Amino acid sequence: MWDIGLVAGMTKPGWGLAARLVAAFALVIAVAGVGAWVVAAVIGPGVFHRHMVAAGLGGDSAALAHAEAAFRSASAVSLGIALAGAALAALALSVLITRRVSGTIGNLSRASRQIADGQFDARVAPPRLGAEFDGLASAFNQMGAALEDSQRLRDRLLADAAHELRTPVATILAYLEALEDGVAGLTPDTVQVLRAQGERLARLAADLAAVTRAQDPLVALELSTEPAADLLRAAAGAAQPGFDAKGVLLVVECGEGLSLRVDRARFAQVLANLLENALRHTPPGGTVRLAAGPVGIDDPLGGGSALDGGSAPGGCVRVTVTDSGEGIAAEHLDYIFERFYRADQARDRGHGGSGIGLAIAKALVQAHGGEISAASDGPGEGATFRIVLPV
Repeated sequence: MWDIGLVAGMTKPGWGLAARLVAAFALVIAVAGVGAWVVAAVIGPGVFHRHMVAAGLGGDSAALAHAEAAFRSASAVSLGIALAGAALAALALSVLITRRVSGTIGNLSRASRQIADGQFDARVAPPRLGAEFDGLASAFNQMGAALEDSQRLRDRLLADAAHELRTPVATILAYLEALEDGVAGLTPDTVQVLRAQGERLARLAADLAAVTRAQDPLVALELSTEPAADLLRAAAGAAQPGFDAKGVLLVVECGEGLSLRVDRARFAQVLANLLENALRHTPPGGTVRLAAGPVGIDDPLGGGSALDGGSAPGGCVRVTVTDSGEGIAAEHLDYIFERFYRADQARDRGHGGSGIGLAIAKALVQAHGGEISAASDGPGEGATFRIVLPV
């Protein structure tokens, strides 16, 4: 019953992990030592006695009794010394392991509290206690990095949303105050301004709802195998009136025989957003190319790591939208797919778009298991948006 009581005692709330592990190791060492002592005391003398009798010593001789006494004494001393040394070594090793394990868990606990307090830059060093602990530390650091990025985007989203709301709200309030003070009357021009600002707010709300739905990890896709040429021609046909009105040439290039497994409506939205973005940043007389072609998994243009290693063992399809417009500075390329981001911060929603379309395109492409990226040689050199999808 003593060992059951000890184990029960080790589960008391006041015991830390280190104390419990050391106590558990000590209990195992004690049980092993007692077992070894009992086995040696019960089996050893009998085996020694049979060997001595077989050697010719009489069963009742004084020499046999003296030899057995000497055997028991030597066995007790040697076994005691061996067990004591083994116990000390085992306890020392258990203390070392326990300190490293409890230290690692303590570091994780402190970092977790820091993240809970809003310090999302908290990280833990790899404990090097095995693949399990290293994997736990790596997963924790990845979680911290993701939370830090999420917090940064959230702060920026709130700031940008406030900026987007400020102008229409200020305009509406100014006109209402003018109406209340009798400075202005409710003329058709005033109604038109108020309606325009209200529609602007409605578009902003719709854009926010659209990007939230697109970035939902549980977004439902109705996948079907579609010819790539049909998808591109349909997108170009829908966008053609806008290109004609601005005087920008839209060129479609796609080989026959390519197919994609996509949600047709969602992928059409992706292409529409990319074409709208290209048209907005291409001056009259410019050209926008919408193209598709096969890409092998070893092609450096084939996308990032999500597609490496054979998620599409037969290769991938690359869809590109290339314009001859304003181009993108290198410092903006890493951020243009974020919500509300605009490379030219001086633009408003009336001139530079809402900064939502590219975020929606990225979310929908990732929902299809693909990747989207942007490249540009700099301002005035045009830009290329590249989608890579598994075949």
